[in-house]
Amino acid sequence: MAWYRQFDWLLFFSWLGLSLIGLVAIYSATQGSEQGALLSRNFGNQVIHVVLGLAAILIIQFTASRTFIQLAYLAYGLTLVFGILTVFFGVEVGGERNWLSIMGFRLQISEFMKGTTVLALANYLTSRRDISAKEFSTVATIIVIIFAPVMLITLMGDTGTSLVFFALIPFILLWSGLPYGLSLLIVSPAILAYLSIVNWPVALIAAVIIPLVIFLLEKRPGLSFVSFAFSLLVVIGVQVALMEVLQPHQQARVEAFVNPAIDPHGAGWNVIQAKTAIGSGGIYGKGFMEGTQTQLRFLPEQQTDFIFCVISEEFGFIGASLLMVLFLIMLM
Repeated sequence: MAWYRQFDWLLFFSWLGLSLIGLVAIYSATQGSEQGALLSRNFGNQVIHVVLGLAAILIIQFTASRTFIQLAYLAYGLTLVFGILTVFFGVEVGGERNWLSIMGFRLQISEFMKGTTVLALANYLTSRRDISAKEFSTVATIIVIIFAPVMLITLMGDTGTSLVFFALIPFILLWSGLPYGLSLLIVSPAILAYLSIVNWPVALIAAVIIPLVIFLLEKRPGLSFVSFAFSLLVVIGVQVALMEVLQPHQQARVEAFVNPAIDPHGAGWNVIQAKTAIGSGGIYGKGFMEGTQTQLRFLPEQQTDFIFCVISEEFGFIGASLLMVLFLIMLM
């Protein structure tokens, strides 16, 4: 069969659409900046990345799947090694030591870890002939494969990227065929940690409900008891960390995450400005390069972390919805 008949054109065009939207948004976010080199650096780099992404698509299309199976563990191991090197010898950018300089080129190793971790997990779960056997070793191995890069990325100071790995867990577990109860047990720490930050009484209630749900799904009292004890440990641990471990400025960021209005000119500034930009776009948006929040530089790191706000302000609800639809197509 001809290659173009096997090629996923819907996936390709959704990627292409997202890439073009990203280029337009970055151009608007950096145009007119007082830093003259900012436009050429960010926009030019993004163009290069899109071209490299296109090349990667073509290479993967014409590479046998067996090759990825053979290289999965090796690639995963190499990124862990580079991650360790980054922790000790990485270049610090914006308070995060997550860049490694190799022969004059800077590589963000945490980004490579995303792909290699997925490959390693997919390879491991595929090799398990009967995942429904509910073996503890299977769950433990999954946790180790995921938490090894998470620990390294956290040591680099890149908390945002480490959280992305937790978002991978439910998808991978459900696709692997792991029982629902064990899947819930593995993702429950992330759920409870979030609830502990937002509202700890609700987290305590969830610490009781989750083990009950696991019992109804698995009918294993021992597993439910372990889940209950572990859930309480997570809730208590997060509260202790918030009150005793975190520094005052870190506590302020957590409080602002829950309620940005507590410190509107400090820790809550970013969130408030982001919501203002998104809301001010209305239905149709203010137009390309016409967003006041964007062009007047109220948004911090608007060319990277807050790029969605740029799109929402300038292209409105319709533009933001188009973006979400394209992401949804890729996920499906």
